Amino acid sequence: MSDNRDEEILKLYEDFNEPIFKYIFMMIQDYQSAEDLRHETFIKAFVHYDSFKGNSQVKTWLFSIAHNVTIDFIRKRKPLMFFKEVFLLKRDEHPLPDELIEIKESSYELYEALARLKDSYREVIILRKIKEFTIEETAAILGWSASKVKSTLFRAIQALEKQLTKEGYVHEGTIREKYARH
Repeated sequence: MSDNRDEEILKLYEDFNEPIFKYIFMMIQDYQSAEDLRHETFIKAFVHYDSFKGNSQVKTWLFSIAHNVTIDFIRKRKPLMFFKEVFLLKRDEHPLPDELIEIKESSYELYEALARLKDSYREVIILRKIKEFTIEETAAILGWSASKVKSTLFRAIQALEKQLTKEGYVHEGTIREKYARH
């Protein structure tokens, strides 16, 4: 193996190690398993690096591998245990203590509601709205068409809003107004 290839793979790991871990952790909410699946993702990327054709961005390719590794793990694990812990979204670098409590509470409410959605809805919301992948990137990661991503995201946002409204966390229409156009 050439030094150049080693450097490229090391750079990929440095650039995408944390985002891949966070994505996997959001999906399974098990720290140790997420660590293991992150390593498995990068091992597969390392083994198949030479077969990467560049038909998509390398970020999309890595997240596709992470998605497949995670889905395989989920299928093997019964019963599914999603979102047992709170995973905070990055926001203000130096929030005040009151803001920390509010962020933690709203993050907890969001992830609790996400946990109650069906897998496809949860996946598309995480990829599009939390990880901020484009429609095309999300489609490539999930192996869907762009139109399926759009329609599933629309239904997922409706389902999330319904769940949050049912639990008393938002007023009806709040989430749709924020996300429907994206």
